[in-house]
Amino acid sequence: MHLTLAHSPDADDAFMFWPLAQGLIDAQGYSFTHVLADIETLNRAAMAGTYDISALSFHAYPYVADKYLLLSCGASVGDGYGPLVVVREDFPEGADPAEVAVPGELTTACLVLRLWRPDVKTRVVPFDRIAEAVRAGEVAAGLLIHEGQLTYRREGLKKIIDLGEWWRGETGLPLPLGGNVLHRRHQDRARAIAGLLREAIRYALEHREEGVRYARDYARGLDVDEVTRFVGMYVNRWTLGLGPEGRRAVGALLARGAAAGLVPPCHAIDWVD
Repeated sequence: MHLTLAHSPDADDAFMFWPLAQGLIDAQGYSFTHVLADIETLNRAAMAGTYDISALSFHAYPYVADKYLLLSCGASVGDGYGPLVVVREDFPEGADPAEVAVPGELTTACLVLRLWRPDVKTRVVPFDRIAEAVRAGEVAAGLLIHEGQLTYRREGLKKIIDLGEWWRGETGLPLPLGGNVLHRRHQDRARAIAGLLREAIRYALEHREEGVRYARDYARGLDVDEVTRFVGMYVNRWTLGLGPEGRRAVGALLARGAAAGLVPPCHAIDWVD
C-alpha cells in the first residue's frame, strides 16, 4: 500500500524518517512518498486532509481532529526548552517588543507565545527568515523554531525568553510542539502504521551517528556537533512514545489554549499507540 508521508525539511524529521526513506527497515508492504514542506504549510494542508500521514503542530490539531488521528509516536517535545523569543543585542533590557515575527499562526510556538503574552502583536514571516528580519530591524523580535534555537547568538541576537522553560514553570510539564497524524481513512490499519513509524524512530536512535550524517544535509548552518545536539533535543524518548505525561501535556496545552479563546475546544483526542 502506498502512502504520502509529509514532514518538515529539518534535521530532526530527516533523522526520524531516514530509515524509511533509505529502505533500512522492513516496510511491511507499505511504500511512501516523502513530501517536504514547512510546518505551517503542513498545518494548512491537513485542514484539507491532503496527506495520509503528516507532521502537525499540536496547536493545529483541534482544527483537523475530524480528519486525522493523532499518533503517540513521532512527537517533538521540548523538555524544559523550546521556541525562543529573540531581539537584537542593542534592544533595551526589560522592554517589551512592539511586534514579534512568528513562523505561522497555527504553530505551537505561536500559541505558547500568546499564552505568555496575550496582547502580543505578531507578523508571519517564513521560519528561516525570522532571524534575518530581526537582525535587519524589520521587526523588533522574532520567535525562533528549528535550528535557530542554536544559532541565534552568532547572528547577533539575544534571548528574551525560552517558551519551553516558561511552560515548564507554569505547568510542570514538557512542551509538546508537534506530532504526527494519520488520516482517518486508514483507521483500520492505524496501529500497524504507527508501529512501523515507531520502528523507524527506534532504528534511527539505535544508529544515531549514521542518522546524524544523513540529517546534516537538512540542517541549515549547523556543524555536526550542533546537528547531534539538535536531533537529541527533539528525537528522544518522547518521540518513541508520549506516554501518560506527554499526553497530559498535550491536553494541558489545548485546554489552556481553548480557555484563552485561542483554539476551539478539543474535548477528546483520538490517540493511536
